[in-house]
Amino acid sequence: MSVQPLADLVRPKELSEISGQSHICGEKGILRRMLDSGRLSNMIFYGPPGIGKTTVARIIAAKSDKRLCHLNATTASLADVKAACSESENLFGANGVLLYLDEIQYFNKKQQQSLLEYIEDGRVTLIASTTENPYFYVYPAILSRCSVFEFKPVPPAEMLPTLKRALDKDNERNSRVITAEDRILLKIAGYGAGDVRRSIGILENAAATSDGEITDDTVEALVCGDAALGAFDKSDTVHYDLLSGLQKSIRGSDPDAAIFYAAKLLEGGDLISVCRRLQVIASEDIGAAYPMAASIVHACVSSARELGLPEAKIPLANAVIMLATAPKSNSAYLALHAAEADIASGKGTEIPHHLKAPKFDGYVYPHDFPYHYTPQQYLPDDLVGSKYYIPGDNKTENAAKEYWDKIKNNGKK
Repeated sequence: MSVQPLADLVRPKELSEISGQSHICGEKGILRRMLDSGRLSNMIFYGPPGIGKTTVARIIAAKSDKRLCHLNATTASLADVKAACSESENLFGANGVLLYLDEIQYFNKKQQQSLLEYIEDGRVTLIASTTENPYFYVYPAILSRCSVFEFKPVPPAEMLPTLKRALDKDNERNSRVITAEDRILLKIAGYGAGDVRRSIGILENAAATSDGEITDDTVEALVCGDAALGAFDKSDTVHYDLLSGLQKSIRGSDPDAAIFYAAKLLEGGDLISVCRRLQVIASEDIGAAYPMAASIVHACVSSARELGLPEAKIPLANAVIMLATAPKSNSAYLALHAAEADIASGKGTEIPHHLKAPKFDGYVYPHDFPYHYTPQQYLPDDLVGSKYYIPGDNKTENAAKEYWDKIKNNGKK
């Protein structure tokens, strides 16, 4: 006989019962205020799994008296989407349909576009969820029609009331009395790594294997794999601290520390964040000192994404070691910020006349001259003489500087 999972049994029915997410579901949360005012818009929920995205969508559907259709983009087809949306045209969808689309990042552009005709006229209210940044993965036309809400990992202290309620419910349905100190429940919440569903699963197993009281030994025996990860989780700032440690170790040319932080992140299954951060590092911290670094990292990242974990660790380890041992330069990064500062101050609004398309009146074609160079003005009049790029002290940039100094000074060093 199947048994209803405890996490499903204690699933909140009201926004006030949601663990964490006070910034959107709390008494003064923006989502709570929208619903209280009768405003229901298309929405995108993003954040890690197990922290309430699906539960909030169900609560919204119940409160709005709309028919809830739940699809997962990892398995749903275009036909499934159209079938769900068409329910707004029959009796069962008389009050409208709320389509909850889980993992929208797995839908391609065409599949996402198919939603537009239904959400445009209000027949369907879309709530899409994703564990990835929607500004990278959601089609802009969909994004522009949605309010975006970030769901955050739930800190252990905010998870405690839910775990107490779950333990009471588990005792009630099993006609037994299993107790647990708050300290133990907080420990379970910590091992849940901000994931409420996961924490309740640990609690359920701990209660089932305990005799009267849940102990440290019981919890640690159930989460030995998580214990091996030490402090890795995505709650609070730990996840970002690890990414920061990875970048600073590479920037500091310490391959041992860099590979440690990469391994810790990858053991936690965080493939996407590592891939993104390594690509940023290649251009921010290695940059012009070794221009091929960006191409090499891109190739390693592409390979990793194609392979998936655990094999993805191997090309990423290669990228980490290469970046940590490569020469360093942040000259391009600094040049960008210097230029942005002038732009922000209102300078450089008028492009020189001879650079404007399509006539280029007065423009001199550099390829007609020796070394493909001839002096002429490129910066706007009010920025002439400005220096944004300062070459880094490394072999590649020194060689480039020496080359151009010689050419621009008519052969004189």
